[in-house]
Amino acid sequence: MSPVAGITPATSPLPAQATPTLVQRRANPAPFGWQVLTVRTGDNLSDIAITHRTTVGVLITANRIHDGGHFLAVGQRLQVPRTGPAPKPPTPAARTATYVVRSGDTLGGIAASYKVSLSTLYSLNKISRTAYIQIGQRITVPAPAAKAKAKAAAAAAFTTTVVTVRSGDTLSDIAVRRGVTLAALLKANQLSLRSVLQIGQKLKVVTPKVANSSNTFAGRTYSAKIVSAAAANRAYLARQNAPSRTQTKALIVATARRHGVDPKLALAISWQESGWNQRQVSVANAIGAMQVIPSSGVWASALAGRQLNLLNAQDNVTAGVIILRSLTRSAPSQNEAIAGYYQGLSSVQKSGMYADTKQYVASVLQIKVQM
Repeated sequence: MSPVAGITPATSPLPAQATPTLVQRRANPAPFGWQVLTVRTGDNLSDIAITHRTTVGVLITANRIHDGGHFLAVGQRLQVPRTGPAPKPPTPAARTATYVVRSGDTLGGIAASYKVSLSTLYSLNKISRTAYIQIGQRITVPAPAAKAKAKAAAAAAFTTTVVTVRSGDTLSDIAVRRGVTLAALLKANQLSLRSVLQIGQKLKVVTPKVANSSNTFAGRTYSAKIVSAAAANRAYLARQNAPSRTQTKALIVATARRHGVDPKLALAISWQESGWNQRQVSVANAIGAMQVIPSSGVWASALAGRQLNLLNAQDNVTAGVIILRSLTRSAPSQNEAIAGYYQGLSSVQKSGMYADTKQYVASVLQIKVQM
């Protein structure tokens, strides 16, 4: 008698011709379903049964095997029970769109515009939390319901003010006073490097409405100490006489030639960094025309054999050029040298170029061709 068989008790006398109903409960041999296994050299039903938590009898029945399964052919396909739930199908990839970085953008601002977290942007773009973004860089963002929403979100993140050119104003001065880059000011007003300002001329200044804080740039937050030092340096330079853009260009060319660096490369780096503006100081306390941070200034001073003052235009250019010379000698290619100026050569060699670094390199190379 089967141990799982039982007779349902009758609640009334059975008719003479009736027989008891036999109820048999069979265990499910494959509670998680079946899968296909291909027989390999050395396989046998006993080992396969143990591996898949079943019995030889179940395998013989499920696969209609003859001769007790003593002879399995290599390549033979068998139905075997799954040992766990079948893997869930991959979740459909979320729809995404592309946002082109504009002047004043930060990752925090873009995240706020699209109502997503910074972590989401880092993940979508495979960039680190210390990455910088550049004007023109393409950022992957969650796709809005319609393109109109994307444009509205982007527009909402910026505000435009109008300034009137006064006697003695230069584009660089206006950019410094308004806290924007020279490149951004030129783009907003469709001007070129050769444009001449007129007293009374109206200029548009586009600035972000949304920003994480005054100590955040390109998704990276700096300490209060660094931000305070940057503000002090910015205020100091605003009070000092600074070389014009033409004078700064000549200074870079002469310094680059003196130190054996390609003048066009040095010019392109400086234009990308500051627009040849010695008064430019970033929130990260990158100073002057070559945007050299104090720690890099210490390194450059050691290379130069004398103390370099980054607040001085000649010393600032010298620091940047000497650093660039060291990078071009150490890096295996010009592209890596450029990337090293932005990301740090050790980081480039260890982790490769970040997405924003690649954009930086492409931008510098494009500027270099125009020099």
